[in-house]
Amino acid sequence: MDFYPNQLFHIYNQGNNRQRIFFTDDNYKFFLWKMRAHLLPFGDLVAYCLMPNHFHWLFFVRQINVNKAIYSAHASKVQAQRRVEQGHPPKQQKRVESSQEIMSLNKAIGILQSSYTRAINEQLPDRSGSLFRKPCQAKDGWIDEFVTLRNKYGELDSRFMAGTNYAYRCLNYIHNNPNEAGLVTNSLDWPYSSARDYAGQRRGSLCNLAIGREILSQVG
Repeated sequence: MDFYPNQLFHIYNQGNNRQRIFFTDDNYKFFLWKMRAHLLPFGDLVAYCLMPNHFHWLFFVRQINVNKAIYSAHASKVQAQRRVEQGHPPKQQKRVESSQEIMSLNKAIGILQSSYTRAINEQLPDRSGSLFRKPCQAKDGWIDEFVTLRNKYGELDSRFMAGTNYAYRCLNYIHNNPNEAGLVTNSLDWPYSSARDYAGQRRGSLCNLAIGREILSQVG
């Protein structure tokens, strides 16, 4: 994926052959912890939605490479926080050695997906192999064919026509995914997106709401 600094990207992926990637409530929550651990060293998550067989992130990339020691220390800290939330005593943290090695955002996303896949394969003894379609997709402009650009009548949806405000439309599209898919009648009823955070119904800390609210203040 061709990331570059100081740009908003729509990042998304789906299960192989559109198969499910989330099977239980704990799967969704575990993936959210993975996002916190592996994405935030590189920038700000603005919005997200986890669907049964795919996910969407609106992510502001601040840097495409970070020092590997800093990245590892952040991931270890998040893992410790997760253990505490689950009621487990925190493990003795391994000392993160100083390193001049670099971790890229692309590699971090790959680690996120592969480590989540390993956990699912352990959970489901009858499944093995890759869980996600490869590669993960990222767009700094228009949304490709994975996202539905046409309505139920096969007509182009004017909300996504070229020339409209991409960030505003994309953020709203991400939050509206569950009701567009018929999973809920209101996007706020879907717990696995950042919509509730923006509505003030949940005090989540995963997203940078200031960036998102600036986007939402714009006229679509």
